[in-house]
Amino acid sequence: MAAQIFSAIFVIIIGVGGCVAYFWGANKLLDVVFPSRGVSGSTAVDNLRRQGLVRPWLFVGPAMIILTIYLIYPVVETLRLSFLDRGGASFVGLANYEWAFGDREFRNSILNNIVWLAVVPAACTFLGLIIAVLTDKIWWGTIAKSLIFLPLAISFVGASVIWKFIYEYRGEGQVQIGLLNAIIQYFGGQPQVWISLPFWNNFFLMVILIWIQTGFAMVILSSALRGIPEETLEAAVIDGANPFQIFWKIMVPQIWGTIAVVWTTITILVLKVFDIVLTMTNGQWNSQVLANLMFDWMFRGGGDFGRGATIAIIIMIAVIPIMVWNIRQANKETGGH
Repeated sequence: MAAQIFSAIFVIIIGVGGCVAYFWGANKLLDVVFPSRGVSGSTAVDNLRRQGLVRPWLFVGPAMIILTIYLIYPVVETLRLSFLDRGGASFVGLANYEWAFGDREFRNSILNNIVWLAVVPAACTFLGLIIAVLTDKIWWGTIAKSLIFLPLAISFVGASVIWKFIYEYRGEGQVQIGLLNAIIQYFGGQPQVWISLPFWNNFFLMVILIWIQTGFAMVILSSALRGIPEETLEAAVIDGANPFQIFWKIMVPQIWGTIAVVWTTITILVLKVFDIVLTMTNGQWNSQVLANLMFDWMFRGGGDFGRGATIAIIIMIAVIPIMVWNIRQANKETGGH
């Protein structure tokens, strides 16, 4: 454990220090190549102009190179693999796509993803909005927000392990250490293996993601609520509006753009959900989702590069329209800046 902590600290220091050194060195290099001091006035002006043209590329260049290596190239390579066979050697055309939409497990994964999409973004956004409004009205609201935001700092795998203890089941006659089963047993109910209940286990897994992402929705929506002019709310109160009318007819319409951005951001996350399903059920008991199915085909049982890549491309195609809409909505919110 100590070695891992030391390694993490070392990587952080090297990473941050490397970035600082690069930007400092890049500026120094520009000053040497295009000096603005100790030269004539016109030359200094020309060199400053050249520095202004080159500096953005020096700063953005590493990010563009990293994006090309770790994002653009993998997308192109994945698309190529989706037209190849299991070993990635022979061209099979659209055979992998025909398999995907004819495969029962793939269709079941799509249905599960649709259920996730219907529940998780709506629940996170609604709970985040309600909590943002309520915590602004109480003196300990900041403490409450901190506690609700805290799960966002936990990895999906870590959160899944925590919830595994909540859903834990022990055999008949044994003490139930799982919180949920302990409560049910206390009130005379029958303990269950919750994550193995077909269909319903999807909802038990969704609770984990809702628990994590509600804090994100709360923070963004709380900031948007603070941007509503106080004069608008005061005018509504003077006109006799009750708290529910102020919330639904004044607050929500004015932050609707932010609500939509939060909704779609969580939607993109749900389409890519993988860690929770892998940790909790590994796709068993009809809980499979597309990202975990892709992992299974790509890396397990000898691997099938063609089918794994096909599922990855389908996920990407599903995400792209939402991302485009999200970016356009964000641009509208910021006035195109």
